[in-house]
Amino acid sequence: MIKDLTKGAPLKLILLFSIPLLIGNIFQQLYNLADIVIVGRTLGVKSLASVGAAAPLFFFIMFAVTGMTNGFAVVTGQKFGANDDDGVRRSVVISTILSTIFTLFFSIIFIILMKPILLFMNVPEEIFHDAYWYIQICVFGLLTANYYNLLASIVRALGDSKTPLYFLIFASILNVILALIFILNFHWGVPGSAIALVLSQAFSVILCLIYIKKHFPILHLKKSDWEFKKENRKEDFDFIMKHLNVGFPMAMQFSVLGIGILIIQSVCNTFGPNLIAAMTAALRIEQIATMPMISFGVAVSVFVAQNFGAKNLPRIRYGVLRTSMINLLLSIFMAIIMRLWGTNIVGIFIGNEKTEVINLAHEYLWISTLFYFFLGQIFIFRSALQGMGRTLIPLTSSFAELMIRAFAAVYLAVRFGYYGMFYAGPIAWITASVIVSLGYFINIKKLILKDKFSRHISL
Repeated sequence: MIKDLTKGAPLKLILLFSIPLLIGNIFQQLYNLADIVIVGRTLGVKSLASVGAAAPLFFFIMFAVTGMTNGFAVVTGQKFGANDDDGVRRSVVISTILSTIFTLFFSIIFIILMKPILLFMNVPEEIFHDAYWYIQICVFGLLTANYYNLLASIVRALGDSKTPLYFLIFASILNVILALIFILNFHWGVPGSAIALVLSQAFSVILCLIYIKKHFPILHLKKSDWEFKKENRKEDFDFIMKHLNVGFPMAMQFSVLGIGILIIQSVCNTFGPNLIAAMTAALRIEQIATMPMISFGVAVSVFVAQNFGAKNLPRIRYGVLRTSMINLLLSIFMAIIMRLWGTNIVGIFIGNEKTEVINLAHEYLWISTLFYFFLGQIFIFRSALQGMGRTLIPLTSSFAELMIRAFAAVYLAVRFGYYGMFYAGPIAWITASVIVSLGYFINIKKLILKDKFSRHISL
C-alpha cells in the first residue's frame, strides 16, 4: 500500500515503516544463513570457506548495484513527495534503463576478470574451484538481483515497505528449498547454492511485476513515459543527470564499502580455511544483529526523500534526531545480545566439535560488538543525507572508511596477526560515523536557514 510519509507523527511513521523492512532483512539473512548451514553441515568446512572467500566479492558487486538502484529511488521518492505522478513514472523508466546498462556492464567486466580477482584476493588453492563457480554463477544472475532491488526500492520510495517483504519471504523459502534439492538430491555442491539463489531472485522479480500491475496504478507505465522526444532533449538530459548525480555517488559509496570488505577478506584468506570459515559464520550472525539498524536507515532515507520533496525541513530534522536516539538504544541492546549468545550460534553452522573455528568467531564478535553504536549512527545520518540528495559527504566518509579499514587490516594483521585484523572494521566505523554525523548537522542547519531566508524574502 502506498504511504505518504509527509503527514503524521515522524517517529511513529519511521518505526512502522521499518518493521516490515526489518522482517524482510531478517528473512534475507536467514536464507543466506540457511545456505551457509546447508553447505557447512553437508559439504564441510572447506566448502563453507569457499563460499566465505567468494562472498565479499559478491557483496561488493551487490553493493554497487543496490547503491545505484537506491539512489535512483531517492529521486522517485522526491517526485512522489512533490505529488508529481508523471515524474514518478518517468523516474521509473529512467531508473530501469540506467540500472540495466550499469548491471550488464558490471557483469561482463567481472565475468572476464573473475579468476585474476580471486587470485588477487589470495583465495587458497584447495577452495579456489568452488569459490570461482559460486561467484561466477551469482554474477551471471546479477540482472535478476538488479531488477528485484530496483522494484523493491521504487515500491519503498512510495511509502510501501510491506510489499517487498512478501516477495522476500517467498524468495527466502524458495531459496532454501532449492538449495536443499540442488545440494542434497542433485549433488551439485557449492555451485548448487548459487543456482538456488539466482532462481529464487528471478521468481521474485516475476511476482513483483505481477503485484505492481494489479495494485500500483501510479506505476502503470504509458508508452509516452518511454519516449525521448527531440524537443524535450534538454529536459530529459537534466532528469537523467539528476538520477546519475544521486545514483552514481551512492553506487560508488557502496562499492567503496565492498572494496574494504574485499581487502579484509584478502588478508583473512592468508590465515587459512579455519579463519575464513570462522569469519564467514561470525559475519553472517553479525549481519542479523545489525539488521534493525539497517532497516532504520532505509526508513529514514524514504522519510527524508518524501519530506525533502515536500520542502518540510523541520520535519526531517525532528524525525532523524528521534530515530538516532532510538537507534542508539537499539545498538546497545543488540551488542548485549550478541555478547551473550552470538558465539553459541556459530556451532549451528559447522557443529560444536569444530572448537578452533568457534573460538575464532568468538574472539571477533567479542571485539566488534563494543562498536555497534558507531555503526548504527552511520546508517541513520548517511541515509538522511542520501534522502536529501546530498551524496558527497556519504561518499567521502566511505573513502575515509576504506582507507582506514585497509590500513588497519594490513598493518594490524602484520603486527598482531588475525587478532589485530578484527579491529579494522570498528576503527573504520568510528571514522565514518564522525564524518556523516557532522555532515548531516551542518547540511540540515544550512538548508533550514536558507529556507527561512527565502520565505522571509518572499514575504
